Amino acid sequence: MSPTGQGPSSEPGRSFAAEPCTLVIFGGSGDLAKRKLVPAVYNLLLDGVLPPNYAILGLGRKPLSDEEFRASSRDGITKYSRQKLTDEKWKDFERRLFYLSGSIDEPQTYQDIKTRCEKIEAELNLPGNRIFYLAIPPTSFAPACEGLKQAGLIQSIGSKAPFSRVIVEKPIGHDLASAREINSTVGRVFHESQIFRIDHYLGKETVQNLLVIRFANSIFEPIWNHKYIDHVQITVSEAEGVGTRATYYEEAGALRDMVQNHILQLMCLVAMEPPYSLDPDVVRNARIDVLRCLKPIAGKDVEKFVVRAQYSNGKIHGTEAPGYRREAGVRPDSTVETYVALKLFVENWRWAGVPFYLRTGKAMTKRASEIAVQLKDIPQILFNVNPGAPQAPNVLTLRIQPEEGLSLRIMSKQPGSRTQTHPVEMNFKYGEVFGAPSPEAYERLLLDVMAGDASLFMRRDAVEASWAWITGILDGWNEHGTKWLPEYTAGSAGPVEADRLIQNDGRSWRVL
Repeated sequence: MSPTGQGPSSEPGRSFAAEPCTLVIFGGSGDLAKRKLVPAVYNLLLDGVLPPNYAILGLGRKPLSDEEFRASSRDGITKYSRQKLTDEKWKDFERRLFYLSGSIDEPQTYQDIKTRCEKIEAELNLPGNRIFYLAIPPTSFAPACEGLKQAGLIQSIGSKAPFSRVIVEKPIGHDLASAREINSTVGRVFHESQIFRIDHYLGKETVQNLLVIRFANSIFEPIWNHKYIDHVQITVSEAEGVGTRATYYEEAGALRDMVQNHILQLMCLVAMEPPYSLDPDVVRNARIDVLRCLKPIAGKDVEKFVVRAQYSNGKIHGTEAPGYRREAGVRPDSTVETYVALKLFVENWRWAGVPFYLRTGKAMTKRASEIAVQLKDIPQILFNVNPGAPQAPNVLTLRIQPEEGLSLRIMSKQPGSRTQTHPVEMNFKYGEVFGAPSPEAYERLLLDVMAGDASLFMRRDAVEASWAWITGILDGWNEHGTKWLPEYTAGSAGPVEADRLIQNDGRSWRVL
């Protein structure tokens, strides 16, 4: 049973049923709501997986009427939705969209939210289940949560009461101390089972498929260990520079923005032990066990296992691109890293001695996110290879973006009278096999919140465990690493120092 006592869903493959509810979006007039959240709910409607009754209430400072919010939402769906807007579906959808103007800092706002929710729920015959999406800066979490509590908008947990849930956007904090503060702020008002810390990377189809690949196929799990795997590479590269996010990025940098925020969670899915069930906490326990097994990187070890760099002037796809320090909003003497590469180890029996190489950067050759699991070389080469060419290792690659899918590289005989081998790729692409684009990450994640399924969301202890590990690197940089910041040309594959990090082990980064 779910935390709210609901039974199984009629939708195949889902543990819980999505229940009728009101989604209240703090920051309802912002970009995230327009580009991602409202289109996600609309796509769930088209896919036929929404609960039969629902409503969306946007809350923002901007003074908008319901009609203006609906017009803005229609524009967002037209521009950003995975599926096209149709007049028939829109007619039903728009009558469930509402807007309320108010300040998060004003107590009256929360009384207005309560009054409006009750009115909407009476009109649409909704049961009083509410989801509060905090698409606002973390500095506003405290007044928002306290305001909801004081207005009596939060139900205590129980099988008979309407549910109250809160969605918190990552990143959760700037360091371990601030993460703990945010968790405590939200936790004083909401029970942990009511808190959904969202990481959109975990909602991507290929990331979800990783568990299926590992645990629904007998071919992979027997070799998913140090006896057969040589190393793992996880790459998240972006072709664009910092763009309009300079203010945020100057305070964050690549390590906080991508490694702590997303890549460590991808690594946990690769390295976790098989869960004994798909109960949300069982799956999350398996993920956090990986974080607890990470070998610390601190002090002078940071120089040995971590490379940080910043992009300089270059060309991206033939267009001139300014260096990071020339971007609008960036300090001219900034030492913020826009690229980071790491070598880390999971210290347990399964992964003993297997290095995990992580890299992420902005203004790189191309936009790509992938997980590549390289197997060890065969013990003896029996067949002829092309003169001077080494035996290509087997590699399982999961492509997260831009084209979701997976491939397996194996060796095959070349046609002809001689027995010569050549690497070939066995490719699977979601769009080709299933005939439709994969759902957007926010679609799956919002549906899971409606169902009370927290499997793909971060628990408090996991957030703090990842920050605790990252803090060792941050402290090491503060002590030893900020005086020297190598550069890489915008539009390149990254700094030569990152190449040396992996080449020193006799390996090389995959060509994206």
